Amino acid sequence: MLERLGIIVTVAFLMTRITYFRHILDRYDVTFTQRLKITLLFGLFGIIGTYTGLAVSPNDHTFNVWTWDLADDEALANSRVIGIVVAGLLGGWRVGTGAGIIAGAHRYALGGYTAFACGISAVIAGMLAGLVHRFVKKKRIVSLPVALGVGALCEAIQMGIILLVANPFDQALALVQMIGMPMILANGVGAMIFILIIRSVLREEERIGAAQTERALRIADRTVSHLRKGLTPESAKATCAILVKEVGAVAVSITDKTRILAFEGKGKDHHPVGSVIQTPATKTVIDTGAIIEAKSQDIACTHPGCPIRAGIIVPLKQEGDTIGTLKFYVSSEKDITPTKRELVKGVSRFLSNQLELARVDELKTLANEAEVKALQAQVSPHFLFNALNTIVSMIRIDPGNARKLLLQLSRYLRQNLTSTKRERATLHDELEHVKAYLTIQEARFQDTLRVTYELDNHALSQTVPPMTLQPLIENAMKHGFEGKKRRDTFELTVSIKAKTDGATRVEIRDNGAGIGEKRLEEVKKQPVESKEGTGLGLYNVNRRLTLMFGQTSELNVESSEGEGTTVFFTI
Repeated sequence: MLERLGIIVTVAFLMTRITYFRHILDRYDVTFTQRLKITLLFGLFGIIGTYTGLAVSPNDHTFNVWTWDLADDEALANSRVIGIVVAGLLGGWRVGTGAGIIAGAHRYALGGYTAFACGISAVIAGMLAGLVHRFVKKKRIVSLPVALGVGALCEAIQMGIILLVANPFDQALALVQMIGMPMILANGVGAMIFILIIRSVLREEERIGAAQTERALRIADRTVSHLRKGLTPESAKATCAILVKEVGAVAVSITDKTRILAFEGKGKDHHPVGSVIQTPATKTVIDTGAIIEAKSQDIACTHPGCPIRAGIIVPLKQEGDTIGTLKFYVSSEKDITPTKRELVKGVSRFLSNQLELARVDELKTLANEAEVKALQAQVSPHFLFNALNTIVSMIRIDPGNARKLLLQLSRYLRQNLTSTKRERATLHDELEHVKAYLTIQEARFQDTLRVTYELDNHALSQTVPPMTLQPLIENAMKHGFEGKKRRDTFELTVSIKAKTDGATRVEIRDNGAGIGEKRLEEVKKQPVESKEGTGLGLYNVNRRLTLMFGQTSELNVESSEGEGTTVFFTI
């Protein structure tokens, strides 16, 4: 049994090295087609477990290996239940039952006096493992002790069904006494090892994803200061020099709509900066705004010995229009891996965002507006890093929620950009921005963060300076939440109420760390620096409110250390 178990585990390990299997495994519960494929796959595992079993004759205590059919007085000691149990634990009762039916029907067709009992027990094993899946669905993947227990239990149930159903009973009893404990132990351990292998695959992919995220953020950090100056030959050259090292391309080039602005890497000698774009694929990207994977014939470089044989050409956009391209060149089409493809797409999106921000910077004319709008346009790298990590960790366990978080992050970033172009925003728009931010934070901190909204809907049409609520919420999270003991729940309340005199009161309450008495006197009068930030948040909001509405709308802060903080203003 241990020898046969080794065969099954080896097959499982080899299957996890196949890209198709990993793709199916990641998406087994998304669509009916994907569920059907994973069912067939694990049903096949069950059949392999049957064929690698040992034909047992309890009357003369003999074993036959690699049996393809059974005599009437023979039974089978096998590892069939491993594939069925894993199918149920990973895919739920539908996948488990389907795999059980496939493997069970095959076992029944082999014959033997335990054929019916083994066929029925295979289906029951799939259903039982699927029911266990319902209780562990919220976890990343089923734990190893659970897999061991379910595998052993399903095999024990099979032994019981053999005693109840198989005839003659004396022969069935002798069989169970002979193979019962070895099969219970081997199949329990086999299910556990199977889950362990799958966990190792997922962890490997998580490590790869984390490395890619780290690389993307490093690229973002190094290029942000250059492209924020706009798409110029100088900023393009500095950006290409960074990308050619970080992405591992043969060469990197940036163009505007007509000419090459920068080129770094191999082939630089015959791709002069300033020359007119000649690549048909580049012109297509500029015209359509679509991403193109260029092959050798698309590159159209006539220089002998040019090392460039393929590449990825992505658009650089500003306000929805393509203003140039970013081109990553490689020496072979095989070098365009899925990982590199996704990294390139992510980098291009970030660079386009930086060009958007560069456009925002051009619109800053007055010193007062420059100060305020620079604050509005900021996206905290710490928040962005944590948001991306949260979404990465959810992609496999809860893809639906990961998609919602991506939409919220997109909404948050879009609001940060558009707020710089407006003089006023409604409380409704401000609230939507805050909800996008807090939805991501709630996903990060889960049970330790509780957000409550107290709203008068007819008060949400009131206008305020853009980015008024966001700094107050972020201030509460950064100073109130992070200073609080993590074992306690952080409660944050956003209240927008209409008063009887026609005014609107906006209030942010939390039960966080609170503010000391001396510091409380300083926060509104001047920027108060801290380890977590520059101290501009409350000061800036208060100054804009009073400039727009007068002293009656100034920011009020009530707080006690360890008790929490309330920040409110009235319009």
